[in-house]
Amino acid sequence: MAIVDLVMPKMGESIMEATVLKWHKKPGDKVKMDETVLEIATDKVDSEVPSTGEGVITEILFKENDVVPVGTVIARIDSAGGGSVTAQPAAAPVQAPQPAPQPVYTAPAPTVQAASAAPSVASDGGRFYSPLVLNIAGKEGISMAELEQIPGTGNEGRVTKKDILNYVANRKNGAPAPAAAPAAYTPAVEAVPAPQAAPAPVNNTPVVAAQPAATPAPSVISGNVEIVEMDRMRKLIADHMVRSKATSPHVTSFTEADVTNIVRWRDKVKVAFDKKYGEKITFTPIFIEAIVNCIRKYPMINSSVDGDRIIVKKDINIGMATALPSGNLIVPVIKNADTKNLLGLSKDVNGLANAARNNKLKADDTQGGTFTLTNVGTFGSLMGTPIINQPQVAILAVGSIKKRPMVMETADGDVIAIRHMMYLSLSYDHRIVDGALGASFLTAVANELEAFDPDRLI
Repeated sequence: MAIVDLVMPKMGESIMEATVLKWHKKPGDKVKMDETVLEIATDKVDSEVPSTGEGVITEILFKENDVVPVGTVIARIDSAGGGSVTAQPAAAPVQAPQPAPQPVYTAPAPTVQAASAAPSVASDGGRFYSPLVLNIAGKEGISMAELEQIPGTGNEGRVTKKDILNYVANRKNGAPAPAAAPAAYTPAVEAVPAPQAAPAPVNNTPVVAAQPAATPAPSVISGNVEIVEMDRMRKLIADHMVRSKATSPHVTSFTEADVTNIVRWRDKVKVAFDKKYGEKITFTPIFIEAIVNCIRKYPMINSSVDGDRIIVKKDINIGMATALPSGNLIVPVIKNADTKNLLGLSKDVNGLANAARNNKLKADDTQGGTFTLTNVGTFGSLMGTPIINQPQVAILAVGSIKKRPMVMETADGDVIAIRHMMYLSLSYDHRIVDGALGASFLTAVANELEAFDPDRLI
């Protein structure tokens, strides 16, 4: 009997864990090579995990909604086609001592840890917390304010699983802890924390554990209403948006651009472009091309904040907000957009958009963005005030393109002409992007769009 271990795959360079969403197989089921065994989620991306062997599923080691580090054995397959197997101690999960009946984090066998980074300055409320850390915080009644005070040893000062477990152990042993906020923080990916068992006395001295604030009683809802529970992705989006507004003082500037040349050029070449390259030409790659050219002129727009330091990114990775079939939004990233021509940008835009619509995005497809474009005009809006996609410092929204009468200067004097006009809005982090820089960058993008060559060759 040959046993094949199915492990949690590494979905991206910075992805260290994933959540089990749904098992498609159960113990005793036959499975073929590359057949989907389960669905997992990393941050906002859902992925299918195929079988790495052919045979019969003998063990499933994690439940749905469990958070599992990458490299951990999650199931076993008997490639001989039958028989049971005894779990190997090195790979068998050991459940953390939690009294809650809700999904409990299962500690796996030792896995490869991310390379340690030099300690960085703790950010002022803008640190990223993995679902695992938020899961533990919720179960231990650790408020968001208290979580912000925990020193992080991970990349860019992030709090790791080891950091928070050490903090919980010290707190239960009576070590001094940062003051907690008045209300307990409940992470977006976690249900209401289960009641905590009373800590054991240390040296016969009773220990008083920090208790989370009481959960507010559910509000009484009356009238003819429908109550809809947030799905997992909507909870993550909500948490991300709230943290962004709490982290960055948002300022939004507006301008408008005459995009008549772009509209006419696209109408003229779209059939030939598709026939020549097998790709549809949309407005998005044209907008991204203009953004990239302007980031070269204003590199501070392509940065992030780490405590008192400004991290200016040399790579230009443009995120594009994309609607999913569920109605949620996701932001796949076009890597190294400054190295690609209009055809290359079109291929990336179309490929990522199709992958998003079909739930085929990989975890790396949403990582590493340095600036974001969102097209609110797709939904008919003239303009918007977008929320910054942390840890970036700016996001550009483009509105719908409308025909309007405009005054134009000609050699024979001013005339009124019908032009294709579009509003642009830039939200930026006022900690490091002042009004002069934000407005200058936005104006430069508008000028770049207006200067588009209507005779450009494809």
